[in-house]
Amino acid sequence: MKRINRLSLYLILLCMVLLIIGGIRLFLHSKQSVLPRDLTEIKAEGVLRIGVDYNKTSYFVSGDTIAGIEYEICKDLEKISGLHVEIYPEASLNNSLQGLLDGRLDIVARSIPITLEYKENYSFSDPIVKNRLVLVQRNAATNQGIEPIRNQLELARKIVYLPAGSASRQRLENLAIEIADSIYLVEDTLYGEEQLIMRVARADIDYAICGEGIARSLLKDYPNLDILTAVSFNQFRGWALRKDSPVLLDSLNQWLKKILESESYDDKKKKYVR
Repeated sequence: MKRINRLSLYLILLCMVLLIIGGIRLFLHSKQSVLPRDLTEIKAEGVLRIGVDYNKTSYFVSGDTIAGIEYEICKDLEKISGLHVEIYPEASLNNSLQGLLDGRLDIVARSIPITLEYKENYSFSDPIVKNRLVLVQRNAATNQGIEPIRNQLELARKIVYLPAGSASRQRLENLAIEIADSIYLVEDTLYGEEQLIMRVARADIDYAICGEGIARSLLKDYPNLDILTAVSFNQFRGWALRKDSPVLLDSLNQWLKKILESESYDDKKKKYVR
């Protein structure tokens, strides 16, 4: 009986040791994944990894051609920086930001609102554009005669979709307080802004909150949409970086300044931003 008890004790101790070793390995792995990666480390590798939004404005594939304003800016960055730029398209902003934190990405080149909430976790480039949030809905002619919402008070008790992790949530929560009623928010973990806009157009959902720029770019393809109701003021938007990349941030701002002030950038805006 004593021998059995001793064996049980040994097994328990062995399991505890294995658990401790496993925990140490996980801890060391997590520490390795967040090692600083600034411009010095990037230059040593020779590769700058950039995440972009996968939509008809930022990055898309047309036949055998890749296009999009962020795609073209990334190619300009490659020429200016002398680094090989690897581009990673992703519909989910959450996934892009997670890639930044775990070291898979160096920059997230998306139109991200520069809010206090985001600035707690990320550094931001100088503002690239100003944009506001709009309510995407269908016009009356394609929505059984129901007139589009024009007064924000009418959002009370409505179900509104937005991408998971979007800063839009904070604005909608504040708006619910302002109108003294509930707005039922659904954070979609699968789709980004473009896909949510398309779902509204197809009548899969009734309302979505998106940046005016991407919503406007899709009006030609989906003329049944209405995007005239704003739910925020204009916000500065920029690209996100890890907080441990200050030298990369400084260099990125210099590179972007050259690109954004060039005549070719004006051509890009006319080509992609409607």
